Amino acid sequence: LVRMKFLQLLSRKPGKLGMLFQIPFSQNQFPYLCLATSSSRYSKKKKVNGYEQVDQEKYKNLVYSVTSYKTSAQTPETILEEDNLLYGPPDKHRPPVKAETKTPKNCIPLINPNKKIPLLSTESNLPMKIPLQKMKMPSVTRILQQTMSPQQAFYLERWKQKMIQELGKDGFEEYTKNLFLQGELFHTALESIFLSKETATEAQREEDVTTSGFLSSVQHVLEDVSEVKALESAVQHETLQYLGLVDCVAKYRGQLCVIDWKTSEKPKPFLKNTFDNPLQVAAYIGAINHDANYDFQVSCGLIVVAYKDGSPAHPHFMDPTLCSHYWSKWLLRLEEYMDKN
Repeated sequence: LVRMKFLQLLSRKPGKLGMLFQIPFSQNQFPYLCLATSSSRYSKKKKVNGYEQVDQEKYKNLVYSVTSYKTSAQTPETILEEDNLLYGPPDKHRPPVKAETKTPKNCIPLINPNKKIPLLSTESNLPMKIPLQKMKMPSVTRILQQTMSPQQAFYLERWKQKMIQELGKDGFEEYTKNLFLQGELFHTALESIFLSKETATEAQREEDVTTSGFLSSVQHVLEDVSEVKALESAVQHETLQYLGLVDCVAKYRGQLCVIDWKTSEKPKPFLKNTFDNPLQVAAYIGAINHDANYDFQVSCGLIVVAYKDGSPAHPHFMDPTLCSHYWSKWLLRLEEYMDKN
């Protein structure tokens, strides 16, 4: 209280400083504390405050906004909310980005509604085998190769470079040639089984060691295959203008399927391990259903992965719903190819 009176008197009547010292103080009021404060205030040279030189009128709003709050309005929660708004959530908690769902421009159905199936099918004992003609239409294989995703192309190229590093360029070419050759021999052996109705065990005696392993691998699958309608037969989609060569069309456990026989050195127990093969099967199904050469329609698919060491093959059955799903994906790849070419 004494200090306050002292400062008020000093500010109002600085000339009567001498009178202040004549005011009697009691012992409990500690007059020396007041004198020390007053002495310190006038004994030192007044410091220049840099803020006093600021144009207050010019920065009035800024000064007011700063001085009107005693504490920051931000809290840890608001700072976190602001960071999330500016930068998004932390990487380790960031949800995967969902790919944009696209729909094909040409929504051609997988099953041809205009195709007439004869009541009395002209079935023969021999499966259909239409040779592949050289036409300007692109093949299913070519379309898939030229529209594969960048990620898939990266892994394929990395595998290729790794093999070249191990085998050399000439060795890799020889390895690739042998892969195609063993695939052709395997398909030829299967064709001989279906045409002559002999068992896989009998066919193994006539084939080389390479093919016998694949035939042993698919023996349990062949037991469920019946009524073969086409073997190594050309198909073309008359509306979408593409063609392909179907491995086999037959019944698998009572369901008519396009069957694609694949060879692999690595196990492929799941459909996703077969990469673009489901799209290939869906493309063949759609082509058969829109090809006038075939008096039947197919709604199911089967991918059989056989192994050289004779271990049981993995059959991947594609029901009508799954085939329709991959048919839509195939149409998108076809549109992408057409846009590029």
